[in-house]
Amino acid sequence: MSEDKKTIVVFSGDLDKAMAAMIIASGAAAMGNEVTLFFTFWGLNLLRRPEPVSVKKNFLEAMFGWMMPLGARRATLSKLHMGGMGTAMMKYVMKTKNVATPEALLHDAMEMGVKFIACSMSMDVMGIKPEELIDGVEIGGVATYLGSADDANVNLFI
Repeated sequence: MSEDKKTIVVFSGDLDKAMAAMIIASGAAAMGNEVTLFFTFWGLNLLRRPEPVSVKKNFLEAMFGWMMPLGARRATLSKLHMGGMGTAMMKYVMKTKNVATPEALLHDAMEMGVKFIACSMSMDVMGIKPEELIDGVEIGGVATYLGSADDANVNLFI
């Protein structure tokens, strides 16, 4: 185990949880830690490109893609979403307080060397194709995450 390695499983694609994951990851990276984020299930939506990508999908994959948000910009609050009003209010307050957007936090974490891994099994189940992910994301299975987690002294699930 190493005191300078951290891992975070990003299971949720909710705005508030995504921000927490990116802020913690960036903070750890700024402290000189090696950080791995493993995006699975709904967390994968944060890694989707903000614009639709033309890829071949079967009916169910296309339906999943249509129902899920495209990228971090479309993330909504886990609580008090209130049909979009709560999320809009939160984004407004964040802007007035000079808090970075979720997509900026994600980009900054990646620039700081945080490793982004998309769960291959979840991608397959949800019909997400590699071409639909933002640049800089690796694809790996649970063994990839567990290999990182074995060496880390902090493992979080968000």
